[in-house]
Amino acid sequence: MAIPDYETIMLPLLNLLSAGEPMSLDEATNAIAAQFKLTSDEQAQRIPSGQSTYVKNRVGWARTYLKKAGLLQSPKRGYVQITDRGSEVLGQRPKQIDQKFLRQFPEFMEFVSPSGEEADKATMPSPVLSDQTPDEVIARSYQTVRSQLSDELLDTIKGCSPAFFEKLVIDLLVAMGYGGTAADAARATQLSNDEGIDGVIKEDKLGLDTIYVQAKRWQNPVHRPEIQKFAGALQGKRSRKGIFITTSTFSDGAKEFASTIESHIVFIDGMKLAELMIDHGVGVATQKVYEMKKIDSDYFSEES
Repeated sequence: MAIPDYETIMLPLLNLLSAGEPMSLDEATNAIAAQFKLTSDEQAQRIPSGQSTYVKNRVGWARTYLKKAGLLQSPKRGYVQITDRGSEVLGQRPKQIDQKFLRQFPEFMEFVSPSGEEADKATMPSPVLSDQTPDEVIARSYQTVRSQLSDELLDTIKGCSPAFFEKLVIDLLVAMGYGGTAADAARATQLSNDEGIDGVIKEDKLGLDTIYVQAKRWQNPVHRPEIQKFAGALQGKRSRKGIFITTSTFSDGAKEFASTIESHIVFIDGMKLAELMIDHGVGVATQKVYEMKKIDSDYFSEES
């Protein structure tokens, strides 16, 4: 039997988790391989990059798409668990779950088309997309892989200790050009008692100005009262610049309040935090580089 594609795996994976208990992705991969009666040779086949096997890669992508649609969740790093929505979907006894099926969920539509453009084609890397050029396929596939990496980063961050989260925030701000050196930044911050950090960091390497930082390693959204407290702290320090970082999200009330005060508070939510880490190379490593080359017109110019 050929190795099933990721869409074929979606429904079996959801059924596998129907009992509601968390399962490691490795356990799920082995169960899917057994269900589809894959031989040891088929299970050992690796994708072109060599970084993973086909079956593990495809189970991983099935997990990503189901998670983006809100049918699965990651209770902890490397584990998957069905959600209430996932159980409701199974209750409908669908014959197949694919991208067309998942487009009924707004969260999934936002994932496949974050810019708001129409998403009529699958965004999973595919050798043939009839109405897209190869450049467009690569660009769309890159965004899909990046989004999956952001999810994995955020899940990993939420499982870190408060002390490590402090180090992560420092490393990111220094990588972005704030704080001078990591040593300077470390001396300027202090571990708080609410699983976050509160401190002040240099705005630039010369220390011409300072920025107050507050970070919350939270699961629940940050609401208006927390922003009011932070704004009050800024006022007490006669500062108008602050950065509020959270692993969760900010409520509409928090955003609305921040827009009405004199202090300028930059919000960095969980997804933005993950994106900044990718952009600045914090907590990520380059797996493979593909160079896109074109003709060098100057080289072939025969004009003297």
